[in-house]
Amino acid sequence: MQDVEHLPIDIHYNKLLDWLVNRRHCKQQWQAASLIVQEKITAAVQGLPDSKEIKGLVARTDLNYFHCQQVIELLKDTSCGEKNIFGQYSSVEMKAWSDIIKIYERDGMFLAETAQMLIRNVSYEIPALKKQIARCQQVQKECDKKEADYVSKASELRKKYAASCKELGIKGDKIKSELAALVKDLPKVYEEVAKSTHSLTSAVKYYQDFSAFLMGSELKDADCLPVLRFIQEKGNARTYEWTHGCQPVSVLEDSIVIDTQDEEDAKETGDIDWDIATAEGAAGAEIDFDISGITLESGGTDEGKIDIDVEALGEEINWGDTEDINNVANIVTSQEGVATGEEAMTMLDNVRMRNLFLDDLMELEVFLTQRLSELHSKGNVLASSHFTSAPASIQVDDKVVESMATKVKDIISRLTSVQLQHLMLIRNSPRYVDRLRDSLRQTLTLADKMVFYEKEMVSRRNAAIEEEQELHPRVASMVKRTKEMQKQMEKEISKKYKDRPVNIMGEINTI
Repeated sequence: MQDVEHLPIDIHYNKLLDWLVNRRHCKQQWQAASLIVQEKITAAVQGLPDSKEIKGLVARTDLNYFHCQQVIELLKDTSCGEKNIFGQYSSVEMKAWSDIIKIYERDGMFLAETAQMLIRNVSYEIPALKKQIARCQQVQKECDKKEADYVSKASELRKKYAASCKELGIKGDKIKSELAALVKDLPKVYEEVAKSTHSLTSAVKYYQDFSAFLMGSELKDADCLPVLRFIQEKGNARTYEWTHGCQPVSVLEDSIVIDTQDEEDAKETGDIDWDIATAEGAAGAEIDFDISGITLESGGTDEGKIDIDVEALGEEINWGDTEDINNVANIVTSQEGVATGEEAMTMLDNVRMRNLFLDDLMELEVFLTQRLSELHSKGNVLASSHFTSAPASIQVDDKVVESMATKVKDIISRLTSVQLQHLMLIRNSPRYVDRLRDSLRQTLTLADKMVFYEKEMVSRRNAAIEEEQELHPRVASMVKRTKEMQKQMEKEISKKYKDRPVNIMGEINTI
């Protein structure tokens, strides 16, 4: 049987302080003596000699009994270590540190203090530092992911801006100036569309003959695609000619004025202050940015309305005599043949007439599409094979009808393209340019914001990396010091039990 005196003493680190108190190795009220020691250490530090080794030792935040012993050993090698004829230290500094050691050793107070340090380091300090390191690593992963997302979003937004500009037919460097230049070319576009209607002559004739065959004398030529036939004959003429049947003597047309004085390069980006509150440290608050996309305004005109209360102003208006009224009548008469306002606009420039023109084109398209479907259906009563008594002009095959329909669709697509729709809106309301410019610039602004957020993520990640690099040495140092205190405590407890082996157990051995 093994000798009891040589059996090891196993103590769980978390129960070490209770174990020492229960076995009367230290008092339960040891904290009062610890406060006295701390006060004496603070006073004794002031009179230490100028030694780098000693200064570094007393500057520790975890200064304890064993460090004080090291201070005394270092003082012995200085002038403070000189003794008098009685073999006692004569320096004040040595006496002060000797008194500190005596208070520590009285009632085993140093054992209680060291045990508490061990428990605090293993249970709280080291786990807290490790959690902080894990949090820094998590922040780095999140920043990497968000950085990639923001780079992707910025790229998508810039591609979207480029696609929108391409759709409008501009480069996007100076939006207002480029749009103003396109608006000036709008009459040429209208002229090309008007000329292209000549290719629809056979389609219009086919529609007229087919309708006349089905409806007989009930159909009049004036009722069949009037605006389309007018533009085929007259081109993109003035609305005045459509209304009055003759060309105007003179035209007073409103000019389009687009202010480009405040134009800036859309791709120039200066210092942008997004006013974003970023948290200090690597574990700051997350930055979330939700983007649903940019929708360009599709239309609309600005029409100013002025309401005048005539009755309220009646007393202030001097209507004059009848002679003045007759003069006004003569002026109006002299203005006959002058196209102004809406009548001064060309047919395709006039919103109302352009819509009527599109209605005619769509009517013709629907007819041709339906007729093509009927020709492809062999059992349909309206198929060409059943029109034995019909004139030769409407007995055409499906390929001819399909060619007609393609030409009509081509003109409709040109008039309803995104670029032309925006130019028409600008023509009707020059202020629409500002809204369109702002809408396009918003896409670039969001792209710049994504770049800003990307830089924020890089900054946060770098801060987290720096913090992690600072924490690792602190953890290693604390673990090393805790292991030293464990061995020192095992040695001190072993002395009290005739050098029996002492093992402090638990998580302290896995830190």
